[in-house]
Amino acid sequence: MSSAWAAFLDPFAYEFFVKGLAVATLAGLLCGLLGVYITLRGMSYIGHGLSHAVFGGFAASSVISLNYYLGAGIWGMASALAINRVSRSRRIGADAAIGVITTASFALGVALLTLYGNKGPSFDAALFGSIIGVADSDVLVVAGTTLFTIAVVVARYRALLFSTFDPEVADVSGVRVARTDALLMLVLSLAILATLTIIGVTLVAATLVIPAVVARMLTNSFSRMLWLSSLLGAAGGFIGMNLSYHLDVPSGTMIVLVDAAVFCIVLMVTGGRGLRRGAGLDDHVDVPLVASPAR
Repeated sequence: MSSAWAAFLDPFAYEFFVKGLAVATLAGLLCGLLGVYITLRGMSYIGHGLSHAVFGGFAASSVISLNYYLGAGIWGMASALAINRVSRSRRIGADAAIGVITTASFALGVALLTLYGNKGPSFDAALFGSIIGVADSDVLVVAGTTLFTIAVVVARYRALLFSTFDPEVADVSGVRVARTDALLMLVLSLAILATLTIIGVTLVAATLVIPAVVARMLTNSFSRMLWLSSLLGAAGGFIGMNLSYHLDVPSGTMIVLVDAAVFCIVLMVTGGRGLRRGAGLDDHVDVPLVASPAR
């Protein structure tokens, strides 16, 4: 038992691992928190789409030797606003808007890296995540983004809740739904950008969706779903990062596999009852939706 414990503690002697573990845990918490809103809005594909859009900015920043947080951040925010604007059109649905804008952005990113090469973080790290090369700045960016996201959720809790469950009624009740949706998309793009090199473009959607779905299977309360999904995401990041080191598998891959394993266990225990119960979650929200709507 002592040798097993020593093997577990061994990677903590390396600074790069400690930084990677901190970033992975925070990234899991961040994605778990935002994933609740994305899942309940029926927009699970948005995480996949925006991550591909951010990759376009990552590639463009690499080509022109611009800080990729700045370049990909601007690109991702522009893509999020474009998706939000186009999806509000009666002619084009959200899924079509995501498909057109994000896949074109990803294709452009691949073309730029193919033509001009990569001068920033590695291509594989951007796609699948890696703990190699996690800097102090990465820890600060993820921590700052997590704190900012929590502040937004707390400050705009009622408006986000109202626009999530009944956007049409919220709009006529005084909630500025378009502005609230745009704020959510901007926060989501920042979260994807902050977790890009630790989880990867191809896997970040799973870290947004799986913890939220598991939390939805376990509770009918919206507020409990928020903190439960956040805890599940953080635990997935912590455990996945440790397994990533010991098994020599990309960090994003192991984080998603841990989340998927938890989903399978909960599904077997509940027999799928949680999924059916979650369909009525809007009947169990924790605040009156029509009282004093936030603007």
